[in-house]
Amino acid sequence: MGKENKEALQVTKEIIVKFIETQRISPSNFAEHFPAIYKIVLDTLEDNATQDNASER
Repeated sequence: MGKENKEALQVTKEIIVKFIETQRISPSNFAEHFPAIYKIVLDTLEDNATQDNASER
């Protein structure tokens, strides 16, 4: 598992926990939301990495 994947999992976990705390997601249905949030976070991390690499050139 790559660095971005690990970061995405950690950030997604923190987001899900916050949503559960604020009762926007319940513990019983978080599995429905986790994949979508993870995908968005991972895409964002990958986009940022791509932009950082492009700006370094």
